[in-house]
Amino acid sequence: MSGIIAPGQKLGAIGTPVQPKPEQQSLVTRVLGGGDARRFGGGGTRHIGEGRGNRALGDEGELGRKILATHHEAEERIQVRPILQVIDVIFQRAAADLPGLVQGALTQTDNAAADDKALRSAVALQDIIELPTRIISQISCEVCCKTASGVDVHTIVMEILQIIKHYNWDSKVALALVSFAVIFGEFRLAIQLYSTNSLAKAVALLKQLPEVLEHIGALKTKLDALFDLIAEILDVTQKIVEFYELPRNEYFTAESPELVAASSHIPTAVYWTIRSIVVSATQILALTGMGIEYLTEPWELSSLAHKLNNIKGHLMDIIQRCHKFIERKRDEELLEVLKRIFSVVHIDNTKPLGALFHYKDGQPALYDCYNKKRVSTDDLRRKVVALFITNIDPELPRGQEYAILQQMYLEKRHSPTRTESQYEVVWVPVVDFWTEEKYRLFETLRDQMEWHSVHHPSVVSPVVIRFIKEKWNFNKKPMLVVIDTQGKIVHHNAIHMMCIWGSLAHPFTTNKEKLLWDEMSWSLDLVADNLEPSMGTWLQEGKYICLYGGENIEWIRSFTRIAKAVARESGFGLELIYVGRRTAKERVTKNIIEVIQKEDLSKTLEWGLIWIFWLRLESMWHSKGQLARTGNEKNDPIMQGIIAMLSFGSGEQGWALVSRGLTEMAKANGEHMSKALTDHSRWKHRETEIGFVAALDEYLRQIHLEAPHHCTSLLLPATGAMPESVSCSECGRLMERFTMFRCCLDY
Repeated sequence: MSGIIAPGQKLGAIGTPVQPKPEQQSLVTRVLGGGDARRFGGGGTRHIGEGRGNRALGDEGELGRKILATHHEAEERIQVRPILQVIDVIFQRAAADLPGLVQGALTQTDNAAADDKALRSAVALQDIIELPTRIISQISCEVCCKTASGVDVHTIVMEILQIIKHYNWDSKVALALVSFAVIFGEFRLAIQLYSTNSLAKAVALLKQLPEVLEHIGALKTKLDALFDLIAEILDVTQKIVEFYELPRNEYFTAESPELVAASSHIPTAVYWTIRSIVVSATQILALTGMGIEYLTEPWELSSLAHKLNNIKGHLMDIIQRCHKFIERKRDEELLEVLKRIFSVVHIDNTKPLGALFHYKDGQPALYDCYNKKRVSTDDLRRKVVALFITNIDPELPRGQEYAILQQMYLEKRHSPTRTESQYEVVWVPVVDFWTEEKYRLFETLRDQMEWHSVHHPSVVSPVVIRFIKEKWNFNKKPMLVVIDTQGKIVHHNAIHMMCIWGSLAHPFTTNKEKLLWDEMSWSLDLVADNLEPSMGTWLQEGKYICLYGGENIEWIRSFTRIAKAVARESGFGLELIYVGRRTAKERVTKNIIEVIQKEDLSKTLEWGLIWIFWLRLESMWHSKGQLARTGNEKNDPIMQGIIAMLSFGSGEQGWALVSRGLTEMAKANGEHMSKALTDHSRWKHRETEIGFVAALDEYLRQIHLEAPHHCTSLLLPATGAMPESVSCSECGRLMERFTMFRCCLDY
């Protein structure tokens, strides 16, 4: 065995002593029964302790049964965590006590404040619990006396387990570690003080510590291996204690897979930890009296450290599984709490908002984007709060929902004291995984907004995110969930009613939405909403108003010419307004507007108003559709009118709607409308009987019946509000349903 230093030997240039005598072999090797050194720690199934006298260890199952046989069911416990804090003071910075030995697995720190804190905990510990000092002394006696007597390590460990058989598993390993910590601490004290304290020096001389320090350089490899082993002992002990600190009785049963795995693994982990403690203690005894020639070879200690490291890996896996299980259970509990909070009426909205947004540091969770300052949820007390829930997307400011809120806030800031202005919007970004890039984008978007926002995404916990997705059905598409002044959810997506009615929709409840629809009829006012400023004057003057669209400029030229001719023939004023196409590209629409204006074909809406016109119609479909899932949509004139308009806007061909006043309307696709106006002479006699619009509508119905074929399409966004069926706006039959994937780059 190279590297063993016998008393009185002188080291050569490379620190190699002469071969020791047989009686000076490694203490652990002698205790384990000797034999070929290759039998210990050599890769695979054999470990330290597999020498003669320990053949029982070859069967791990048999070993496990013997370990369990030492355990008494009436378990006693001690408070382990404070004890470990004190033990850490003994083991940390241990290598620093040895001159020239500053490496090793044990932490090299000089934190006196942390040591003092741990020791203050030790003083408090004496008032809380009484350490079983008699048992600790018995363990020390087993280690010190029987190792010197040549008793093998396995036998010593089993006798120690018998001594502590009444204690729980984490307490067992803690008590064994305490006994070793005392031995190790006495060694450290002697090393630290022998040069400055006469009493310590006298003890050190008797223990031959000066000789140890004299050869410390040659012992470095052995001591490093020892410190590595001690570090693994401490780590495994920490993991065992960590497992027993889990709220196991609260979340697990005896049949839980996590506890079953732990029950089969932890007893063995305790055995090998105590076994390593005994081996480590023999090293300290060799340094403090028996002689350094009895030190164990580094590879033997490393093999044992490797064994503990594997055990630690298994323990970490068990603990991680337990934490995940507990986290899931706690998430379920918190989810139920959130459901209960939002299912009852409160005095105000403070508690529900506080459940949604919480900052651990106690700072305000929200941010006033307009005034650039943090605000508390208490600032929203007794206000209607609309949660603007979205994904993180750089295109968000160009989305329709964002535009609606911008318009709403313009009205709100223009008249801040109105009842309709007593609400706040809070932006809540919902993202599965946050990155630094997404955090930067969040701050950029937040700084562009005029309403409120969460101050930081972390104020929205994963449980709240799950609640938003599962309970409020958020799926990336922006939505506006409304919470009233008493913390009750009054609308799961009010963005569409805001788009249709603006401030009139306040306080944005589903009941308010029903009332508004009850007051509505299929009329020009509902469709156009005074998007053209002169529309009110035209109605007062009794003019006919025609909204038309499409992208076929030749049809537009033909239709406007025919429409103007019919108006002159019938002797009434007609205002034509081009409103484009719902799915049009901005560039194409602006080119058509330019031609219409240049040739003075009709009036046109600006591109921004065209976009709003179709956005309102789509919002009507969402809003009305959410309230009318009865299967009677076919008999609802408003719903049928909305579907017809969206069908018109889904195609490239022209279409037109002719109105007199607010309620008289006739609509059709471009082909039918052009034919009806061209055939004006054929139904003009009915015009004098029932009016122009009614006669036009009557003739259009006749064309629908006589037409051999028609093809009507309706493109709708893929949302949770998609109907199971939609009736054709022309013939009334159920339309076929297709799925379309679309990528449209608008240049």
